[in-house]
Amino acid sequence: MASLRRRAPGRIMMGSLGWVRQPRCAMTDTESEDNVDRELFRNMEKLRQLRIEHRDLDEIITRLSLDMHVDELQLKRLKKRKLALKDQITRLESELIPDLNA
Repeated sequence: MASLRRRAPGRIMMGSLGWVRQPRCAMTDTESEDNVDRELFRNMEKLRQLRIEHRDLDEIITRLSLDMHVDELQLKRLKKRKLALKDQITRLESELIPDLNA
């Protein structure tokens, strides 16, 4: 068993011929579905956080725009950050939409 630990990572399972190493890349359907569900949840959570940050930046930019003594460079940077967030949101949303050609 010690020699098995030095080899490539994977799961050791009892097969019809005794103990065999299951390759790491081989996953059961349940494991694959769990990974997809976890990835989907992470993407949905990331999308939610990005939308909140985008909304908050919008409010800050609106307030700063009303101030006559606003730092224009700071305002420009905030707008650029907001635009980058919008691009990330759009990209994540497109990843979450299933491919109709599949």
